[in-house]
Amino acid sequence: MALVSAKEMLQKARKEGYGVAQININNLEWTKSALSVAQELNSPIILGVSEGAAKYMGGFRTVVAIVTELINNYGYTVPVAIHLDHGSYEGSFKALEAGFTSIMFDGSHYPIDENVEKTKAVLKACHAKGVSVEAEVGGIGGEEDGVVSTGEQANVEECRLVASLGVDLFAAGIGNIHGTYPANWAGLNFDLLKEISDVTGGVPLVLHGGTGIPEDQVLRAISLGVSKINVNTECQLAFAAATRKYIEEGKDKLGKGFDPRKLLAPGAEAIKQVVREKLTMFGSVNKA
Repeated sequence: MALVSAKEMLQKARKEGYGVAQININNLEWTKSALSVAQELNSPIILGVSEGAAKYMGGFRTVVAIVTELINNYGYTVPVAIHLDHGSYEGSFKALEAGFTSIMFDGSHYPIDENVEKTKAVLKACHAKGVSVEAEVGGIGGEEDGVVSTGEQANVEECRLVASLGVDLFAAGIGNIHGTYPANWAGLNFDLLKEISDVTGGVPLVLHGGTGIPEDQVLRAISLGVSKINVNTECQLAFAAATRKYIEEGKDKLGKGFDPRKLLAPGAEAIKQVVREKLTMFGSVNKA
């Protein structure tokens, strides 16, 4: 299947009560690992790309080319969306022009009126090309591309307003954070999530900061309308640990163990295992 918008896969997920994983990609190994496991498990998948990751990978067009050619080369058939994660206003239009099939415009740091107006403009441009749009109200805690936030509890009326603009997926701060969770983390605010779900008219909801949230909380969030769960840090930690182990065991000094195809292989396999666990936990296996 060619690249698709995230809209249809998430509407199906919300209707049938499971979640679709957004696996953030950072290089070729990440992309290959995520796509291969999605195909293996016959699961839809969303490949998340921050503006920082896109810059590192050579630009938005390079990201689209990598994903497209991997799909063509390996004959992958599952639905795949390339999604701009926490996009700036300017970055949203650049990613759209480059061929991204889903855009998150993160206007959560703007006053609500400005968030609304900018979201409207992004919606108009994206929907003209059949591209899905994610909007956000209430900052997500932690750090994303150097931007640090302690997280917010989203305002329910602001959620109602932004969701009513016609967005295809919607993110709101409910106590979740990017990165690893501190020992004293209070957990997700399910009362607030229920209120947001009730006022957003069935729009698929998004849970950012999926790394470290206990499985029971993830599943409860899915039952309350969360249809996309973002995972990034957990893959990074797994990749780093597996690569470190390979080097500490001296395998890079055996034969041509220093060849990057061998050096990075354990990390790529570790990413695959995380993706398998997440697709299984979220319930998207055989939902392609």
